Amino acid sequence: MAIKINREIAGDLNNPTTELLNYCISQHQKELRRLEKLSDYYDGKQEIINRTKDNAAAPNNKVMVNHAKYVVDMNVGFMVGNPIAYTSSDAIDPILDAYTKVDIVSHDTELEKDLSVFGVGYELIYLKQDIQTGKTYPAIKCIDPRGIFLVTDDTVDSNPLFAVHYQPIFSLQGGILYHLVKYYNDNRVLTYKTNSIGIGHYELIKALPHYFKTVPVIEYRNNEERQGDFEQAISLIDAYNLLQSDRLNDKEAFVDAILFIRGFELQDGDGEKLASEKMLQTTAPPAEVDASYLTKTMDEGGIAILRDSLLEDIHKVTYIPNMNDKQFSGNVSGEAMKYKLFGLLQLMSVKSRYMVKGLRQRLEIFANFLKISDSSVDIDGVKIKLKPNLPINTTDIVAQIVQAHQAGILPLKVLLTWLPDIDNVDEVLEQLQAEKEEAIELNQKAMGTQAEDSHSDLEDDERNPDDNSKVQEEE
Repeated sequence: MAIKINREIAGDLNNPTTELLNYCISQHQKELRRLEKLSDYYDGKQEIINRTKDNAAAPNNKVMVNHAKYVVDMNVGFMVGNPIAYTSSDAIDPILDAYTKVDIVSHDTELEKDLSVFGVGYELIYLKQDIQTGKTYPAIKCIDPRGIFLVTDDTVDSNPLFAVHYQPIFSLQGGILYHLVKYYNDNRVLTYKTNSIGIGHYELIKALPHYFKTVPVIEYRNNEERQGDFEQAISLIDAYNLLQSDRLNDKEAFVDAILFIRGFELQDGDGEKLASEKMLQTTAPPAEVDASYLTKTMDEGGIAILRDSLLEDIHKVTYIPNMNDKQFSGNVSGEAMKYKLFGLLQLMSVKSRYMVKGLRQRLEIFANFLKISDSSVDIDGVKIKLKPNLPINTTDIVAQIVQAHQAGILPLKVLLTWLPDIDNVDEVLEQLQAEKEEAIELNQKAMGTQAEDSHSDLEDDERNPDDNSKVQEEE
């Protein structure tokens, strides 16, 4: 999360002090335990895996159903399964071309995954040189929130002051040699080396300018609290895993139940005989002989009710529907599906507002760099739209577009944004115009050919009467 600090206390931002760096890094490290836990839960390293029992002989199954990964993957696919669309009345092709060069669609998918897991995501915009052309272009990368943070002032605007990215440098034996610390402000990139992160001294090894005119690190928030999508459901996930594990433990204990024999004593070899022949003989009176298993009563019906209740609560808290539910049958229409996904749609409306705010900062940084190369782009009127990845009846949407266009209610440029697979409306309009011009040209050529054919037919008709008259005269 962003660290707030008073601008005057921060001092000279072009030459940060050791005290400032140590304070900010130590504040960020307070969040590492929480971030590590969220990452572990997504990776499947959940609490049930560490479960131990006092009795080593007792069954200790560790069933882990990774609902955390299910929640994250569903949110990522739902949010950015359709590429983010950018539209503007002005030409923004230079920015869209720059986005295409850095594969922005894959980047947005990785960014949304960080948001869904950690509740916060960071991206670093930097300059990269093309190997073939030698030209420099802006590139972009997601940075793990466990190794980067943003520092803002303590005003209501939370203006970015600087960002810090630190990472350990390992030896070939796996030990940490030192930490590399990169400091970004609105005009410089400073690289330091330190042996003790957060408490030590920082040795400046490189200082380079950048041309983005602002801090080239953007912090994205998943929500106001900066919480992951499954963070509120961790206790429910643990309870579900525990229930499923104990259910299997009880089943295993039931199979390995103790045989209780009363009324006679087992002699040497009777155990093997019982195992092979499944019977024993005794001279004791039948009324005094009894054999039964010591078992614990298993209420499968009650366990199933508890399991379903936990599962329902997990989906309720995370807003992710259970796609294995019978309600999600194959014949459900697209509109009916939207009602079943209503909670997820509401969640997306909140997540998208915070994400769009960061996407606008990204546009500004790219626009600032493009101005240097005389590719000025006006981004004030750019509209950013995140389209939910839902089953859509394209036939109905096309019919609505045609009807609205014929009625003149909305311009075609707006109507085409209704289609889920269109990312660049301007490009589609250009293609439509090119097809119209080509059709007109082909039509003109066709009309010209018909006119020539008609003219030749008339000439033939003019010659035919003369030929007929000559034949008549000869007769």
